[in-house]
Amino acid sequence: MERALVIDHSTLVIRRAAAVVLGALLVAGAAQVAIPLPGTPVPMTLQPMAVLLVGGLLGARLGALSMILYLAMGAAGLPVFTPTVPLFGVARLLGPTGGYLLAYPVAAWAVGALLTPGRRPGENPPRGVLLTPGHRPGVSRTQWVRAALAVLAGLVLIHLGGLAQLAILTGNLSGAARLATWPFLLGDLLKLVILVPVLTTLTPTVRARL
Repeated sequence: MERALVIDHSTLVIRRAAAVVLGALLVAGAAQVAIPLPGTPVPMTLQPMAVLLVGGLLGARLGALSMILYLAMGAAGLPVFTPTVPLFGVARLLGPTGGYLLAYPVAAWAVGALLTPGRRPGENPPRGVLLTPGHRPGVSRTQWVRAALAVLAGLVLIHLGGLAQLAILTGNLSGAARLATWPFLLGDLLKLVILVPVLTTLTPTVRARL
């Protein structure tokens, strides 16, 4: 019996480590899909959507660890950042788009945390069962709202990070918002529409295996 528990724990550790690495690689792949926008040094990429997806599926702790790994890979010089910005390694984190990148672990943690509501008093669900959107047959309006709020919170945190660093570099908050926030609002709405049904459907299945 003791041996079986050790094997189960080892398998769980391996699964979680693999999930962290796969999450970092997913964001790295999404970073390669970038569209430069006129008048701003910030390209439009699939990175934010991938970050929020990883945070929601893996949960707060593993999602944040995955994004920290991603940033470490980029800081070490691996080609995981968006190629349209001509800065490499640690310099990218200090550049005009660095604020977005540094906000990724926080955003992933927030989405993961908001998609893991606490248990009710006296309620002890079975091991491996998470009270997350989509867990029970059918997805209620409350679960959809929770997922939408989680995605919205993640997007806001990413934008705040990007806006803060760009404002520091330019010395102009309104100018930074014009470059780093307003051009991406329509794309953020699309991310919200795509991610909410995906997270409500996949989160319980993925979390139950981690």
